[in-house]
Amino acid sequence: MEQDKLLSESIDNIENAYEFMLAYAARGVQTEMENESPSIRDFLKSLSQTLGNINDIFTKVVRGLKPDSKEELFDFINILEEDARKAKSAVDLILSLPSISSQLVDNLNASIHLRALLTSIFVIDESISSLKQNK
Repeated sequence: MEQDKLLSESIDNIENAYEFMLAYAARGVQTEMENESPSIRDFLKSLSQTLGNINDIFTKVVRGLKPDSKEELFDFINILEEDARKAKSAVDLILSLPSISSQLVDNLNASIHLRALLTSIFVIDESISSLKQNK
């Protein structure tokens, strides 16, 4: 049950970061604001950390399920791992820059890597929920 809670918190963290990124992109700022709280950099750091762990969390949750569909879920977790790695790489690149503009975040939001990650997370999370309901 602890892994389920951790998974839920991780998904919420990713969703919250993405929503903040959408709002930040819409602001049209050329440079990052000093002392802004919460800051885009804070959200991106949290997102990067979560992306580094999301695969392990999903794996632990799936291991706790009954054998039905585990093989397919583990196959899909491999896809999720690749999506998370690519999205994390893009986030880390932006974090390495001295300032983060709205345009840069808008391009990250449009990135196929981030969109694939979000879709993969929703697919596997719903699949796990479906399996748990049909116990």
